[in-house]
Amino acid sequence: MNEPVAACTIAIIVATSLCSFVGFSDPGFRERFIFAPTEILACKQYYRMVTSALLHGDLNHLVFNMLSLYLFGRAIELFYGPLPFMAIYLTAIAGGSLLALWLHRHHDYRALGASGGVCGVIFSYIFLFPGSGVQLFFIPVAIPGWLYAVGYLLYSFFALRRGSDNIGHDAHIGGSLIGLATATAMYPRIVQESPKMFLAVVILSLLLFSYFLKNPMMLPMLSFPPHVRWPQWGRRKTRVAGAPEYRREPVEVDAVLEKISRSGIQSLTPREKELLSSVSAKYRRRGESEKPDSDLII
Repeated sequence: MNEPVAACTIAIIVATSLCSFVGFSDPGFRERFIFAPTEILACKQYYRMVTSALLHGDLNHLVFNMLSLYLFGRAIELFYGPLPFMAIYLTAIAGGSLLALWLHRHHDYRALGASGGVCGVIFSYIFLFPGSGVQLFFIPVAIPGWLYAVGYLLYSFFALRRGSDNIGHDAHIGGSLIGLATATAMYPRIVQESPKMFLAVVILSLLLFSYFLKNPMMLPMLSFPPHVRWPQWGRRKTRVAGAPEYRREPVEVDAVLEKISRSGIQSLTPREKELLSSVSAKYRRRGESEKPDSDLII
Protein backbone atom coordinates (compact mmCIF):
# COMPACT_ATOMS: atom_id res chain seq x y z
CA MET A 1 0.00 0.00 0.00
CA ASN A 2 2.78 2.45 0.88
CA GLU A 3 5.14 1.44 -1.92
CA PRO A 4 7.76 4.18 -2.49
CA VAL A 5 7.50 6.28 -5.63
CA ALA A 6 10.46 6.96 -7.92
CA ALA A 7 9.46 10.56 -8.65
CA CYS A 8 12.38 11.48 -10.95
CA THR A 9 12.02 8.35 -13.06
CA ILE A 10 8.31 8.95 -13.48
CA ALA A 11 8.87 12.65 -14.25
CA ILE A 12 11.33 11.78 -17.03
CA ILE A 13 8.89 9.24 -18.47
CA VAL A 14 6.04 11.77 -18.46
CA ALA A 15 8.13 14.55 -20.04
CA THR A 16 9.57 12.21 -22.67
CA SER A 17 6.14 10.83 -23.52
CA LEU A 18 4.62 14.29 -23.90
CA CYS A 19 7.42 15.53 -26.18
CA SER A 20 7.34 12.33 -28.20
CA PHE A 21 3.60 12.59 -28.78
CA VAL A 22 3.99 16.19 -29.94
CA GLY A 23 6.73 15.03 -32.30
CA PHE A 24 4.50 12.28 -33.71
CA SER A 25 2.08 14.86 -35.05
CA ASP A 26 4.37 17.86 -35.60
CA PRO A 27 7.37 17.18 -37.89
CA GLY A 28 8.56 20.76 -37.40
CA PHE A 29 8.81 20.27 -33.63
CA ARG A 30 10.71 17.02 -34.10
CA GLU A 31 13.09 18.60 -36.60
CA ARG A 32 13.92 21.46 -34.20
CA PHE A 33 15.08 19.11 -31.45
CA ILE A 34 16.32 15.97 -33.22
CA PHE A 35 19.99 14.91 -33.15
CA ALA A 36 21.66 16.30 -36.30
CA PRO A 37 25.48 16.62 -36.58
CA THR A 38 25.36 19.42 -39.17
CA GLU A 39 23.15 21.65 -37.03
CA ILE A 40 25.10 20.82 -33.87
CA LEU A 41 28.55 21.51 -35.33
CA ALA A 42 27.85 24.25 -37.89
CA CYS A 43 25.01 26.07 -36.11
CA LYS A 44 26.19 25.32 -32.55
CA GLN A 45 22.79 23.91 -31.56
CA TYR A 46 24.26 21.81 -28.78
CA TYR A 47 20.91 21.39 -27.03
CA ARG A 48 20.01 18.77 -29.68
CA MET A 49 22.41 16.34 -28.00
CA VAL A 50 20.01 16.17 -25.05
CA THR A 51 16.61 17.09 -26.53
CA SER A 52 16.81 14.24 -29.05
CA ALA A 53 16.31 11.90 -26.08
CA LEU A 54 12.84 13.41 -25.57
CA LEU A 55 11.74 12.28 -29.05
CA HIS A 56 10.88 8.85 -30.43
CA GLY A 57 10.13 7.40 -33.83
CA ASP A 58 6.81 5.73 -32.98
CA LEU A 59 4.75 4.39 -30.10
CA ASN A 60 6.59 1.03 -29.92
CA HIS A 61 9.91 2.85 -29.74
CA LEU A 62 8.63 5.05 -26.91
CA VAL A 63 7.01 2.24 -24.91
CA PHE A 64 10.04 -0.05 -24.97
CA ASN A 65 12.39 2.75 -23.94
CA MET A 66 10.21 4.06 -21.14
CA LEU A 67 9.37 0.59 -19.81
CA SER A 68 13.08 -0.26 -19.67
CA LEU A 69 13.84 3.05 -17.96
CA TYR A 70 11.17 2.41 -15.34
CA LEU A 71 12.25 -1.16 -14.59
CA PHE A 72 15.94 -0.32 -14.06
CA GLY A 73 15.88 3.39 -13.23
CA ARG A 74 13.32 2.98 -10.48
CA ALA A 75 15.56 0.53 -8.62
CA ILE A 76 18.55 2.88 -8.81
CA GLU A 77 16.56 5.91 -7.70
CA LEU A 78 14.89 4.19 -4.76
CA PHE A 79 18.08 2.57 -3.48
CA TYR A 80 20.69 5.28 -4.23
CA GLY A 81 18.55 8.41 -4.50
CA PRO A 82 17.28 10.69 -7.27
CA LEU A 83 20.50 12.67 -7.79
CA PRO A 84 22.70 9.65 -8.62
CA PHE A 85 19.98 8.33 -10.92
CA MET A 86 19.69 11.68 -12.73
CA ALA A 87 23.48 11.97 -13.01
CA ILE A 88 23.75 8.52 -14.59
CA TYR A 89 20.85 9.09 -16.99
CA LEU A 90 21.88 12.55 -18.21
CA THR A 91 25.58 11.78 -18.60
CA ALA A 92 24.68 8.59 -20.49
CA ILE A 93 22.54 10.61 -22.90
CA ALA A 94 25.42 13.05 -23.40
CA GLY A 95 27.89 10.19 -23.84
CA GLY A 96 25.77 8.49 -26.48
CA SER A 97 25.32 11.76 -28.35
CA LEU A 98 29.05 12.59 -28.20
CA LEU A 99 30.06 9.24 -29.69
CA ALA A 100 27.39 9.51 -32.39
CA LEU A 101 28.48 13.09 -33.14
CA TRP A 102 32.10 12.04 -33.60
CA LEU A 103 31.30 8.99 -35.71
CA HIS A 104 28.80 10.79 -37.93
CA ARG A 105 30.43 14.22 -38.16
CA HIS A 106 30.74 13.78 -41.95
CA HIS A 107 27.38 12.06 -42.48
CA ASP A 108 23.91 13.20 -43.44
CA TYR A 109 22.42 11.76 -40.28
CA ARG A 110 19.42 12.12 -37.97
CA ALA A 111 18.69 10.21 -34.77
CA LEU A 112 16.26 10.31 -31.88
CA GLY A 113 15.41 8.30 -28.79
CA ALA A 114 16.37 7.94 -25.14
CA SER A 115 18.18 4.62 -25.45
CA GLY A 116 21.64 6.12 -24.83
CA GLY A 117 20.42 7.13 -21.38
CA VAL A 118 18.48 3.90 -20.89
CA CYS A 119 21.53 1.77 -21.76
CA GLY A 120 23.61 3.77 -19.27
CA VAL A 121 21.03 3.09 -16.58
CA ILE A 122 20.94 -0.65 -17.38
CA PHE A 123 24.74 -0.99 -17.33
CA SER A 124 24.92 0.93 -14.07
CA TYR A 125 22.22 -1.29 -12.58
CA ILE A 126 24.24 -4.42 -13.46
CA PHE A 127 27.24 -3.13 -11.48
CA LEU A 128 25.36 -1.34 -8.70
CA PHE A 129 23.41 -4.52 -7.95
CA PRO A 130 26.07 -7.23 -8.35
CA GLY A 131 24.73 -10.71 -8.92
CA SER A 132 21.56 -9.39 -10.52
CA GLY A 133 20.32 -10.57 -13.88
CA VAL A 134 18.71 -8.82 -16.82
CA GLN A 135 15.28 -10.03 -17.89
CA LEU A 136 14.62 -9.47 -21.59
CA PHE A 137 11.11 -9.42 -23.00
CA PHE A 138 11.63 -12.37 -25.35
CA ILE A 139 13.72 -14.60 -23.03
CA PRO A 140 11.90 -16.33 -20.12
CA VAL A 141 14.95 -16.49 -17.82
CA ALA A 142 17.22 -13.76 -16.48
CA ILE A 143 20.61 -13.34 -18.17
CA PRO A 144 23.59 -12.96 -15.77
CA GLY A 145 24.71 -9.34 -15.61
CA TRP A 146 28.29 -10.00 -16.74
CA LEU A 147 27.10 -11.96 -19.79
CA TYR A 148 24.64 -9.26 -20.76
CA ALA A 149 27.24 -6.48 -20.47
CA VAL A 150 29.90 -8.22 -22.58
CA GLY A 151 27.41 -9.64 -25.08
CA TYR A 152 25.66 -6.31 -25.50
CA LEU A 153 28.86 -4.43 -26.33
CA LEU A 154 29.93 -7.08 -28.84
CA TYR A 155 26.50 -7.18 -30.46
CA SER A 156 26.31 -3.38 -30.73
CA PHE A 157 29.78 -3.21 -32.25
CA PHE A 158 29.13 -5.80 -34.97
CA ALA A 159 25.67 -4.36 -35.70
CA LEU A 160 27.18 -0.88 -36.03
CA ARG A 161 29.92 -2.17 -38.30
CA ARG A 162 27.41 -4.02 -40.48
CA GLY A 163 25.05 -1.04 -40.63
CA SER A 164 22.14 -3.19 -41.79
CA ASP A 165 19.40 -2.01 -39.45
CA ASN A 166 17.67 1.17 -38.37
CA ILE A 167 19.12 1.41 -34.85
CA GLY A 168 21.74 3.86 -33.58
CA HIS A 169 24.11 1.36 -31.95
CA ASP A 170 26.75 4.08 -31.52
CA ALA A 171 24.54 5.89 -29.01
CA HIS A 172 23.93 2.59 -27.20
CA ILE A 173 27.67 2.00 -26.81
CA GLY A 174 28.48 5.57 -25.76
CA GLY A 175 25.55 5.75 -23.33
CA SER A 176 26.36 2.39 -21.74
CA LEU A 177 30.01 3.21 -21.12
CA ILE A 178 29.56 6.80 -19.95
CA GLY A 179 26.67 5.83 -17.68
CA LEU A 180 28.83 3.12 -16.16
CA ALA A 181 31.74 5.55 -15.79
CA THR A 182 29.48 7.96 -13.91
CA ALA A 183 28.27 5.22 -11.57
CA THR A 184 31.87 4.14 -10.97
CA ALA A 185 32.96 7.69 -10.15
CA MET A 186 30.20 7.96 -7.55
CA TYR A 187 30.56 4.42 -6.16
CA PRO A 188 34.13 3.13 -6.76
CA ARG A 189 33.34 0.01 -4.72
CA ILE A 190 31.62 -1.54 -7.74
CA VAL A 191 35.07 -2.19 -9.23
CA GLN A 192 36.06 -4.28 -6.20
CA GLU A 193 32.73 -6.08 -6.11
CA SER A 194 32.87 -7.14 -9.79
CA PRO A 195 36.55 -6.84 -10.80
CA LYS A 196 36.56 -9.40 -13.61
CA MET A 197 33.40 -8.08 -15.23
CA PHE A 198 34.60 -4.50 -14.91
CA LEU A 199 37.97 -5.37 -16.44
CA ALA A 200 36.25 -7.15 -19.34
CA VAL A 201 34.09 -4.10 -20.08
CA VAL A 202 37.11 -1.76 -19.91
CA ILE A 203 39.16 -3.92 -22.30
CA LEU A 204 36.26 -4.20 -24.74
CA SER A 205 35.73 -0.45 -24.57
CA LEU A 206 39.36 0.29 -25.41
CA LEU A 207 39.24 -2.13 -28.35
CA LEU A 208 36.03 -0.55 -29.65
CA PHE A 209 37.37 3.00 -29.53
CA SER A 210 40.64 1.89 -31.10
CA TYR A 211 38.69 0.43 -33.98
CA PHE A 212 36.55 3.56 -34.39
CA LEU A 213 39.67 5.72 -34.46
CA LYS A 214 41.48 3.70 -37.10
CA ASN A 215 38.64 2.66 -39.38
CA PRO A 216 36.31 5.57 -40.16
CA MET A 217 35.37 4.05 -43.53
CA MET A 218 33.79 1.05 -41.81
CA LEU A 219 31.10 3.17 -40.18
CA PRO A 220 27.54 2.65 -41.48
CA MET A 221 26.19 5.16 -43.97
CA LEU A 222 23.07 3.41 -45.23
CA SER A 223 20.15 1.67 -43.60
CA PHE A 224 16.78 0.23 -44.44
CA PRO A 225 13.99 2.24 -46.10
CA PRO A 226 11.68 4.36 -43.94
CA HIS A 227 8.71 2.00 -44.13
CA VAL A 228 10.53 -0.64 -42.07
CA ARG A 229 9.38 -0.71 -38.43
CA TRP A 230 11.60 -2.25 -35.78
CA PRO A 231 9.96 -3.17 -32.44
CA GLN A 232 13.03 -2.39 -30.35
CA TRP A 233 13.87 0.16 -27.68
CA GLY A 234 16.93 1.40 -29.54
CA ARG A 235 17.75 4.91 -30.56
CA ARG A 236 16.38 5.35 -34.06
CA LYS A 237 18.00 6.86 -37.13
CA THR A 238 15.43 8.89 -39.02
CA ARG A 239 17.40 9.74 -42.16
CA VAL A 240 17.19 6.11 -43.17
CA ALA A 241 17.32 6.19 -46.96
CA GLY A 242 21.00 7.11 -46.98
CA ALA A 243 22.58 10.00 -48.84
CA PRO A 244 22.42 9.92 -52.67
CA GLU A 245 25.56 8.84 -54.49
CA TYR A 246 26.61 12.36 -55.44
CA ARG A 247 26.60 13.36 -51.74
CA ARG A 248 27.91 10.10 -50.37
CA GLU A 249 31.12 10.08 -52.42
CA PRO A 250 32.52 13.40 -51.08
CA VAL A 251 31.75 12.27 -47.52
CA GLU A 252 33.67 9.03 -48.04
CA VAL A 253 36.59 10.88 -49.63
CA ASP A 254 36.72 13.30 -46.69
CA ALA A 255 36.87 10.36 -44.27
CA VAL A 256 39.74 8.76 -46.23
CA LEU A 257 41.71 12.03 -46.40
CA GLU A 258 41.23 12.51 -42.65
CA LYS A 259 42.57 9.00 -42.08
CA ILE A 260 45.62 9.75 -44.25
CA SER A 261 46.37 12.95 -42.31
CA ARG A 262 46.15 11.06 -39.03
CA SER A 263 47.77 7.70 -39.81
CA GLY A 264 49.47 8.04 -43.20
CA ILE A 265 48.58 6.62 -46.61
CA GLN A 266 49.93 3.20 -45.63
CA SER A 267 47.00 2.82 -43.22
CA LEU A 268 44.42 2.73 -46.04
CA THR A 269 42.52 -0.46 -46.79
CA PRO A 270 42.29 -1.79 -50.39
CA ARG A 271 38.74 -0.46 -50.63
CA GLU A 272 39.81 3.01 -49.50
CA LYS A 273 42.69 3.05 -52.02
CA GLU A 274 40.30 1.96 -54.76
CA LEU A 275 37.93 4.79 -53.85
CA LEU A 276 40.67 7.41 -54.09
CA SER A 277 41.89 5.98 -57.39
CA SER A 278 38.37 5.99 -58.82
CA VAL A 279 37.64 9.58 -57.77
CA SER A 280 41.05 10.77 -59.01
CA ALA A 281 40.45 9.17 -62.41
CA LYS A 282 37.01 10.72 -62.63
CA TYR A 283 38.30 14.26 -62.02
CA ARG A 284 41.24 13.70 -64.36
CA ARG A 285 38.85 12.75 -67.16
CA ARG A 286 36.79 15.85 -66.47
CA GLY A 287 39.89 18.03 -66.64
CA GLU A 288 40.99 16.52 -69.93
CA SER A 289 37.57 16.72 -71.55
CA GLU A 290 36.96 19.43 -74.16
CA LYS A 291 35.23 22.46 -72.73
CA PRO A 292 32.21 23.89 -74.62
CA ASP A 293 32.44 27.11 -76.55
CA SER A 294 31.44 29.94 -74.24
CA ASP A 295 29.85 31.87 -77.15
CA LEU A 296 27.52 29.06 -78.09
CA ILE A 297 23.87 30.15 -78.08
CA ILE A 298 21.08 27.64 -77.75
